[in-house]
Amino acid sequence: MTSSPNLDQMTPEQLRALATQLLSKVDTMGRKIHRDETIIEQLSHEIAILKRHKFAKRSEQISPAQGSLLDDLLNTDLEAIEAELNALRPAPTSDEIRQKPKRAPLPPQFPRTVIRHEPENTQCVCGCQLQRIGEDVSEKLDYTPGVFTVEQHVRGKWACRQCETLIQAPVPAQVIDKGIPTAGLLAHVMVAKFADHLPL
Repeated sequence: MTSSPNLDQMTPEQLRALATQLLSKVDTMGRKIHRDETIIEQLSHEIAILKRHKFAKRSEQISPAQGSLLDDLLNTDLEAIEAELNALRPAPTSDEIRQKPKRAPLPPQFPRTVIRHEPENTQCVCGCQLQRIGEDVSEKLDYTPGVFTVEQHVRGKWACRQCETLIQAPVPAQVIDKGIPTAGLLAHVMVAKFADHLPL
């Protein structure tokens, strides 16, 4: 370790040289400290990322193999619950098994208007006269202020005995396909709900 020089005995040139030497050392030390701080920040950041990968929420995720074990248990539980429900449910009768779900018919007390749809021409392309063999009937619920009515749409089936062709009038356009409300009933419901603010 070198002893510190006596500043009182130094000449101005020696003092200047000493000051220049000390300033260069300070500058070198400052750059070294700045480089060390940068390395420390970088290493701290890397350590934080590694800790997050090892100890954070992602490390607690279930592996696919463990997930399949839970699926097997879940399927077993569901089968057990279904077996219990089937044991508690009464056995269906033969009428219930054969019965298919269908729309309930409209009440017979409503007045009915029959609308017939027939083909424009009952002459076959082969020259024979078509014969009526049946009809399809569909009912639509209509509403005029104060009265519910039923529109019965009857579409006749016409067939030719010679060439075995079947002719029937097309289904008229409807607001809701395969639905029973007419445009009048839908208009009444919309006015009552959105204009008169009545509940459905």
